[in-house]
Amino acid sequence: MYIIKHLDEFNDWLNSIKDNTVRLRLARRLDKAARGLLGDVEPVGDGVSEMCEHFGAGWRMYYVTRGNELVIMLGGGNKSSQSKNIKIVKQRAKQLED
Repeated sequence: MYIIKHLDEFNDWLNSIKDNTVRLRLARRLDKAARGLLGDVEPVGDGVSEMCEHFGAGWRMYYVTRGNELVIMLGGGNKSSQSKNIKIVKQRAKQLED
């Protein structure tokens, strides 16, 4: 089990997705993560990992873990903006440490 916390930037990104089906699928993924089922995840460096969703545009949700129970959602995007998004969320992760 994990406690899932969202940065405001993550919520802004998720709420900006116009397709309700996509938003619901991503929210469902977060519900599974809270139950300890992180699914397809990959480290992207500096302690940040991405949850990969293989539908549509290839959605990604970026997070860091703190201890064994806390997951902090930093941001998201799709495959086409992956490199840019990774740079942004790594900066957010660093700010959490400061």
